Amino acid sequence: MKYLDELRPKVAWALLLALIVLPSISFAADVDPDTFDGPWKYTFQQPGEGWQKTDFNDDAWSEGVGGFGSRGTPGSRLGTEWNTPDIWLRRTIELDSIPKNAALLIHHDDETEVFLNGTQVATFTKWLSDYKVVPLTQEGREALKVGSNVLAVHTHQDAGGQYIDVHVVDGDNVPELPPARIPLRPYQSDLITKWGEEVTEDNVWQEYPRPQMTRDNWTNLNGQWNYAITSENQNDVPEKWDGQILVPFAIESKLSGVGRNLRPTEALWYQRSIELNPREGKRTLLNFEAVDYACRVLVNGVEVGSHTGGNVPFSVDITKAAKTGLNDVVVRVEDKTSGSQLRGKQTLDPHGIWYTQVSGIWQTVWVEEVPETYIADLKILTDPKTGQIQISPVVAGNGAAKFALKATAFEKGQPIADTTAAGQDLVLEIPDAKLWSPSNPHLYDISVAVLDDEGNILDAVGTYAGIRSVGTVRDEAGHLRFTLNGNVIFHWGPLDQGWWPDGLLTPPSDEAMKFDIEYLQAAGFNMIRKHIKVEPRRYYYHCDRMGMMVWQDQVSGGKGPAWTRMRPNPTDAEWSDEDHAQFMREFEEMVDTLENHPSIVVWVPFNEAWGQHRTVATGEWILKRDPSRLVNIASGGNYWDVGHVADQHSYPHPSFPLQQKRLDSKVKVVGEFGGHGWPVEDHLWKKTQANWGYGGLPRTEKEYVARYQESIDILNDLIGKGIAGAVYTQTTDVESEINGLMTYDRKVIKIPAKTLNEIHAPLTK
Repeated sequence: MKYLDELRPKVAWALLLALIVLPSISFAADVDPDTFDGPWKYTFQQPGEGWQKTDFNDDAWSEGVGGFGSRGTPGSRLGTEWNTPDIWLRRTIELDSIPKNAALLIHHDDETEVFLNGTQVATFTKWLSDYKVVPLTQEGREALKVGSNVLAVHTHQDAGGQYIDVHVVDGDNVPELPPARIPLRPYQSDLITKWGEEVTEDNVWQEYPRPQMTRDNWTNLNGQWNYAITSENQNDVPEKWDGQILVPFAIESKLSGVGRNLRPTEALWYQRSIELNPREGKRTLLNFEAVDYACRVLVNGVEVGSHTGGNVPFSVDITKAAKTGLNDVVVRVEDKTSGSQLRGKQTLDPHGIWYTQVSGIWQTVWVEEVPETYIADLKILTDPKTGQIQISPVVAGNGAAKFALKATAFEKGQPIADTTAAGQDLVLEIPDAKLWSPSNPHLYDISVAVLDDEGNILDAVGTYAGIRSVGTVRDEAGHLRFTLNGNVIFHWGPLDQGWWPDGLLTPPSDEAMKFDIEYLQAAGFNMIRKHIKVEPRRYYYHCDRMGMMVWQDQVSGGKGPAWTRMRPNPTDAEWSDEDHAQFMREFEEMVDTLENHPSIVVWVPFNEAWGQHRTVATGEWILKRDPSRLVNIASGGNYWDVGHVADQHSYPHPSFPLQQKRLDSKVKVVGEFGGHGWPVEDHLWKKTQANWGYGGLPRTEKEYVARYQESIDILNDLIGKGIAGAVYTQTTDVESEINGLMTYDRKVIKIPAKTLNEIHAPLTK
């Protein structure tokens, strides 16, 4: 979404410095980070008298790791962001002995005063661009003592970059500093949604999580679990637990009750006991809707399964390990949030368009009992021309070798079609079929059963289908347009990232998730671009039911090539065969999970060159894998001639390189534009100079709405020139991005839905 040439000058300059300036200190990995980066207490508000002294009570101060400052300050190793004019810091350090040449290892920008055990030992003016060793005076050395010492610091910044980091060292043996340590705790924002305020361990995510393949016999395992954090080298189940965590919220989130970052060198463990009653001829499946990122599952001490990939559901057959009564369930998780791992917008260093990491279980956990022979999956295809619904069940288990399949379609609770077949494919002929569309999102309920050779039901599931087709057609002017059921339709939607201030990637509730869709639909959008995230399956169920089309992004990660946008001769990043295979496994799992949802009309494998590699091969794979949908191979480029769509990103106002005739073979869209920012006091993730929107911030709310109207007017003109779809950035504010149509906590609607609907009316007429 955001690149250097599109940023506010100060942010752009900070990011540029971060890219080109390297500290002269070489960081040594063998230095214990705790020695240098144990927690500091800090405050941005003028503290009370005696704040430098050893007996001062700093319990109300925040906690973070050094150094403190703004991104891109030369020579810095940023641990905690600081963007206010002043910061006060306190930390206790332990000394086994007093160094003969006691010194400060310091980097400051700007003026700084340093105290040891209440004694002022140094004063610095101006700034540094790197770390410097400053020997202590005699008074400074005398202030030190063996044992606990309080190091207190005040730094004031006037303009430009800002930074403070200071350590007591032996000036004759100055160690090399380790890389900046990931803070123990993520940023603790006060923001919370109204739904988050209502979450308890008894009501948390009680809805059935798999709407397209339902069974009655299931048990929800959301609620309080025990958790522990250990070294990644520990493979034995912890003997003690650190506390409780509210599943299904990630450990970093407010609603988890923990609020702790999982570091790349750590493992996260979950444990709870569940009541089971295994029966002869039945199988027990333990289902996880999403665990980020690599996990192992143990039941009663036996490893029963594992999964790698943080964005899609998976199931583990625990029949052999299960017993009557209480069963011990343990889940072990590792999450590097780096390298080639697909992680989307998560980062170990949240800033700008990159957000707080999400680790561990972050969607519903549940258990179900199924017959020995059972339906493990369904694939549904529809044909508007014939009114046919084709269902291909995947039957699993080691029960009856021979079976038949039966399907029945219902409308308003009444059966309208049924079929029985001995093979894997069932075809329902729907009389006078009603087609699915945003204006009429008609769905047919369907039951699917497995029968033994005597016609007895072995297993049955409920599902549904929407009959629709997507495609393209040239209009009278020769421009390619999107079609739905053969009719031209302009795809108009927001960029929707699905982040929440209290649950991070996990919506606080099903109702909260629906609220976003309802607002967007009322605002006149007919599509949502689900950006770099796979939502809970119920999200797509609501889109199916309400009539909201979806462009579904693949979650990104790994290294990317230079961003050439829509220019000719694009490049791909070089990925290893192993990393590419994992990318494709996760891509296919996403398609397998979501392909039956009629709301999803476009797959988007890549975004803005993020992790873009083997583009043509990836595009050809998805075209063959799912010919029922359109493919936007790379939203915002790098553009390769594969798939159906050519997608330009343009901020703040929409544009497209219409002069490039080679793009005429594709549907032309503006896959991101807008991003007009408007800060709402008391509804910001945090008060910081780094809060931003594209094109700078307007001076008044009236100017903000006028900018939005101007973008829509430009877009309306582009439609006449061949633009067939567009995506406005974005639904809500997200952390330091304040360019949402709603605040991050959803408590303030910046532009009412009715007003937006009126503004949007010319686009979809």
